[in-house]
Amino acid sequence: MALRPARTIRERFWKQSWSRWSKKNMSKSYVKALPHKDLHQLRSGVGKEEDYPVAFDLVAEQNYLHRDNAIEAARQSVVKHLEKTMAKRFLFIIRVYPHEVIRENRMVAGAGADRIQKGMRRAFGKPTDRGAKIKKGQPIFTVYTYPENEAHVAEAFRKASRKLSGSWRVVKRNVGN
Repeated sequence: MALRPARTIRERFWKQSWSRWSKKNMSKSYVKALPHKDLHQLRSGVGKEEDYPVAFDLVAEQNYLHRDNAIEAARQSVVKHLEKTMAKRFLFIIRVYPHEVIRENRMVAGAGADRIQKGMRRAFGKPTDRGAKIKKGQPIFTVYTYPENEAHVAEAFRKASRKLSGSWRVVKRNVGN
């Protein structure tokens, strides 16, 4: 089944998260089963943060709720571009984690659906996906590298911002060394 459009979960950003999940004591869990997460690798590259003099952040200009598959697609495009152009002279870190559980009240379509479907009764929905809340001014990606690679990082972040909805900006900061 295809993904629902993002506008169906847009209004949930400021509301309380219904994503309480306990691994040790399942009776305390509000959500009994979590959907699998698509985001597995949170760090790529070589070295530590202290090894590089400059850091570049991709910063949100508004509040967003992004699914983990969108963040994973953006991560893959950034890492692919950086590995092709900079040859392992960088450290890439994802700064958000998809804690938010996205629910969906599935509707049945087709012949005889009115006999099966209960409409809006018990319409809380079942967990289908995970998302990450991103606040205004919060970095979603960080790349540690050398100053001469600024153009490559800007191009990689431009490609990543095409995979994510909303407007983003690149912030450069000095780390040390």
